[in-house]
Amino acid sequence: MASPDSPSPGKPPLPWRVRLLVGAVSILHSASLRGDGTVNRPLLSLFERTVPPSPAPDAAGVSSSDHAVSSHLRVRLLVPAPAASGSQLPVLVYFHGGGFVFHSVATAQFDTLCRRLAASIPAVVASVDYRLAPEHCVPSAYDDGEVALRWALAGAGGALPSPPTAVFVAGDSAGGNVAHHVAARLQRSVAGLVLLQPFFGGEAQTASEQRLCHAPFGAPERLAWLWRAFLPPGATRDHESANVPAAIQRDGAAAGRWRAFPPTLVCVGGWDVHQDRQRAYAHALQAAGAEEVRVAEFPDAIHAFYVFEDLPDSKRLLADVADFVNRRAAEHLDARVNN
Repeated sequence: MASPDSPSPGKPPLPWRVRLLVGAVSILHSASLRGDGTVNRPLLSLFERTVPPSPAPDAAGVSSSDHAVSSHLRVRLLVPAPAASGSQLPVLVYFHGGGFVFHSVATAQFDTLCRRLAASIPAVVASVDYRLAPEHCVPSAYDDGEVALRWALAGAGGALPSPPTAVFVAGDSAGGNVAHHVAARLQRSVAGLVLLQPFFGGEAQTASEQRLCHAPFGAPERLAWLWRAFLPPGATRDHESANVPAAIQRDGAAAGRWRAFPPTLVCVGGWDVHQDRQRAYAHALQAAGAEEVRVAEFPDAIHAFYVFEDLPDSKRLLADVADFVNRRAAEHLDARVNN
């Protein structure tokens, strides 16, 4: 799990269309973050494309429906053709990215990503519409995630075509942070954890944060704003919600807490400002005795590359996630049968 060579100076290798989209999203996000710590949500709603659930299967055979889990919590279920026909499949409880501040389960890019995951694994994907900062800071997203996970484990209120063979937790960027904390609360109920470029922080800058401050979504002032919006008032980025690797290291192997942590896949991009913290997270889990921690490296990948489905690395990521989930689901089922 050694860190790969640093990227060459210059710009990440991106098609012009992706480069334009990344630039447009960065401008929109920056324009919506106000100096008083609030977010201009009307501005975001003008430009962010959202999609409703679609009961009719798409070209890949995936249908979707929205479910009210509580008065403020919604989950979008994306069901692939095998599950719709009665086959027992794993469930992937998914948390979208967006710096804890942006996006929802209806955001077009995340709806599409979850559809791709549902079809490629295949699995039922439960995409969680957790509450956003700054209106709702820590631990609101974690609390919502736990409620959604318990809902999925209990059969999603009868919404699943059949009982899940195994339940996984997954998320990207800030959603990866949420996924970690949710899985940590219900470790023994989770068959595996999939983190796509999880968003962790800390007061001391890492080498990748210094080197890639001009990479897509890597601006230090933007990251500082997002952490202030999410963390409790007065907290620093060494708070346990942000500096997760340090929190795991402080716990060490005390009382075997991390030895019960579910098998984990961490996907790391070579042009992602957060990559050093992601590898530190994997190392910390391993050192604390976690059963399985795998790091998948994508040297040419920017942060959030997985939402651009035409990128070769985006397709490879789906294959890596499918391999991990299917292998762990089979092992989880074998363990249940043998016990």
